[in-house]
Amino acid sequence: MYNSSVSVTKAVINVGLIGTGYAAKLRAESLLRDPRVRLVVVAGHDLERVQTFAKDYKAEAMNSWQKICDRNDIDLVFISTINSEHSKIVRAAITSGKHVVVEYPLALDTQEAGELIALAKQHNQLLHVEHIELLGGVHQAIKQYLPEVGQVFYVRYNTIKPQLPAPRKWSYNHNFFGFPLIGALSRLHRLTDLFGEVLTVNCHHRFWQVEDNYYQSCFCIAQLSFASGLLGQIIYGKGETLWQPERKFEIHGEKGGLIFNEEKGILVRAGEKMPLDVASRSGLFAKDTNMVLEHLLNGMPLYVQPEASLYTLKVAEAAKRSADTGLTMVVD
Repeated sequence: MYNSSVSVTKAVINVGLIGTGYAAKLRAESLLRDPRVRLVVVAGHDLERVQTFAKDYKAEAMNSWQKICDRNDIDLVFISTINSEHSKIVRAAITSGKHVVVEYPLALDTQEAGELIALAKQHNQLLHVEHIELLGGVHQAIKQYLPEVGQVFYVRYNTIKPQLPAPRKWSYNHNFFGFPLIGALSRLHRLTDLFGEVLTVNCHHRFWQVEDNYYQSCFCIAQLSFASGLLGQIIYGKGETLWQPERKFEIHGEKGGLIFNEEKGILVRAGEKMPLDVASRSGLFAKDTNMVLEHLLNGMPLYVQPEASLYTLKVAEAAKRSADTGLTMVVD
């Protein structure tokens, strides 16, 4: 909980943004609207794309994230780039005295992630791992209505995204994206945030390969045994061999159930199906950005700590070991 002591006294926080994709675009839009910050510089892999992006958001373009970390005029770095690069950029930014906001996952392995959390604490720098799914309408509605269903014994969360053709991009690359439930850590993090400690994981996956490290499709299924006795199941799939999109979250308790299909939810009890109000998913990056600035400028608490993300990463790593060996794994 070290972040509570981190603060900034400057009137305007100078920001460096690393990445030019969808999440980076939403970050830039939220930064541009906030008078407490100034987006100074943007970096990415494709200099022409970076230059176009930077021009759109009134920032300077750079061809190297290392140069952003080295600049003395940058106070805060947002990292919205390839998963495999997160940890080395976080390390460089913290070491050079920058506060850091990084998209999940913090790193692709738990040892590296733990070292980065310790490093941020040592340097008294903010390290915030973005988990905007916790701010979303579905998650907030679950928290609100969870007491209505009694003791929960089973939960299932499926996200399936057909893509035909599958894009040849980093999110379909083993090395760049990471193991599916590490790269898509938010799927597990919804469950650990709601239901706590996981004892064991049994996981299986399949890939339809294109060439080298790129694949056309992946399908991953994990069964989680929680300390509470709850049984959880997660399915994550994307690509060309999947045909029906799905984003469904089911929670089954002894007194009722919560069923969320996309952004629509119902509370099911004996003889009753009650529709639930679910807030929109729009504006979550702006909300996350505002909370980071409120934390740095006014000491307001953040909605998630990096240690919580690290714990979920340990669960995901156990799932990877299970998928690799075919054995049920204990979460360390």
